[in-house]
Amino acid sequence: MATGVTLVAGVDSSTQSCKVVIRDAATGALVREGRAFHPDGTEVHPDAWWDALRIAIAQAGGLDDVAAAAVGAQQHGMVTLESGGDVVRPALLWNDTRSAVAGDRLVTAHGGPAEWAKNVGSVPLASFTITKLAWLAEHEPEAAARTAAVCLPHDWLTWKLAGAPGVGALVTDRGDASGTGYFSPASGDYRRDLLTLALGHDAVLPRVLGPAEPAGTTAVDGVSTGATLGPGTGDNMAAALGLGAGPGDVVVSIGTSGVVSAVAAVPAADPTGIVAGFADATGHYLPLVCTLNAARVLDAVARVLGVDHGEFSRLALSAPAGAGGLVLVPYLEGERTPNRPGATGALHGIRLDTSTPAHLARAAVEGLLCGLADGLDALVAEGARVDRVLLVGGGARSEAVRRIAPAVLGRPVVVPPAGEYVADGAARQAAWVLAGGDEPPAWELAGTEAYEADAVPGVRERYAEVRDLTDA
Repeated sequence: MATGVTLVAGVDSSTQSCKVVIRDAATGALVREGRAFHPDGTEVHPDAWWDALRIAIAQAGGLDDVAAAAVGAQQHGMVTLESGGDVVRPALLWNDTRSAVAGDRLVTAHGGPAEWAKNVGSVPLASFTITKLAWLAEHEPEAAARTAAVCLPHDWLTWKLAGAPGVGALVTDRGDASGTGYFSPASGDYRRDLLTLALGHDAVLPRVLGPAEPAGTTAVDGVSTGATLGPGTGDNMAAALGLGAGPGDVVVSIGTSGVVSAVAAVPAADPTGIVAGFADATGHYLPLVCTLNAARVLDAVARVLGVDHGEFSRLALSAPAGAGGLVLVPYLEGERTPNRPGATGALHGIRLDTSTPAHLARAAVEGLLCGLADGLDALVAEGARVDRVLLVGGGARSEAVRRIAPAVLGRPVVVPPAGEYVADGAARQAAWVLAGGDEPPAWELAGTEAYEADAVPGVRERYAEVRDLTDA
């Protein structure tokens, strides 16, 4: 590394693993990286994240020459701490659904969906921290009574990197805080009354930092080791920052789940609960729609057809647009948006002439994209501006998805190269903390590909006709 180059580190502590990237603070060029895996499950002790982070840092060559670091991590996870900082119980992750009933009761008993959307920008679902706290108070009252502080995965890891200096030193950012259910993105304040409703008592909450406000320095055994810590943020917010998304940009991520999010100038408050009214990591807002069924729909249909993903794409692209009227409603794991946890997938319009592998492959791609297009429509209804669609995630590697997406979404699509955009966003935030100013440093996103296609009449209309004809 040339003399005088300033390095920054970005962390992505996701559900499955921990990734660390070390980048040039000025250009964003990747210098080195590391990775370690997390245990499976929807309930994980935070110590597992810390162990994985230390392994990933070591694989990335350590932080001794790094000037700043920041953590991006999975949203919503409930981390409960005693007054001395010990973990009360394993964290419930975003994908732990045991709090669904408690969450429904909480929303219904205290104002209903419209009131919650007005107060905190979202209608809390089982994924949200506040519903998990309500479950804890109901099912583990002793643990709830011992809970002196509540934080999120990225908050806890930032705190650990700072040497765990007491629960009063916990910090967060408005992006990740906006997914708790007890923080208002519009006002920038915690709603402690809602926290108390759920948990049964007040608790220490992390101080909310500005987008480029330092969170302290890295420390070992209470001794500073000199690297500045950024505030960190949630994974969706970090990904938008890593992609360089700004107002007018919509990010469509096709991974295990499907996420459609827009960087917006005004907060959202959707009383239907379809749009989560989050904040982003830059001072703007990040209204977001999440579906349960995304890339694994492609995996499932490719498995049914007995082909790999390359052949699956070839088949889908060889079929006519609209798949001859064949429609796949892709609720293979139930669905979150729309909220139909007990639904199953369905195939409509099968005839002799549509009973081909190519038609089924095309219907799978179009059905997946129609669900995401519904999410895009919901964002527009909440006032989001759409100038550009950025298509990312494992599903974006499919040539069929890339080429069919503009026709279904009705807009040109830009596909960046595959990357660790959550970790990159955290690294960019760290560079921003070092540089200061009102805007993050401009890192070029090289290697993007643009796709355009005319919208095909009838595809979304046909999907809309049959999407509600599923059980549950």
